[in-house]
Amino acid sequence: MRVRLQQIVVDCREPRALVRFWARLLGGEPVDRARGWSYVDLPGMARLAFQPVPEDRAGKNRLHLDLAVDDLAAATEEAVALGAARVGAAVTDDQGSFQAMRDPEGNEFCLVSG
Repeated sequence: MRVRLQQIVVDCREPRALVRFWARLLGGEPVDRARGWSYVDLPGMARLAFQPVPEDRAGKNRLHLDLAVDDLAAATEEAVALGAARVGAAVTDDQGSFQAMRDPEGNEFCLVSG
């Protein structure tokens, strides 16, 4: 049996707001659905969907997105301007460089170059 990734779903308090952050960061048009769900179809990638949950995020993400960028500093500044926050300083190793980030609800992701 072969399976295919259809969408990545993020639990959050405010799907309508969070989908707009991610749509501005990654491209695509935000769509609001019934029952509080929202999503954005990302060019060349799986759908990124947001489902409402009543509780705040607790603890560290067990899964995060790595987003490839050409210019790490510029991409970091753009993400911050859209509402993201840096987590520590950028790290460079033999694989390249990355900057850990949090979206407006605290979900972790990394901007990666190299």
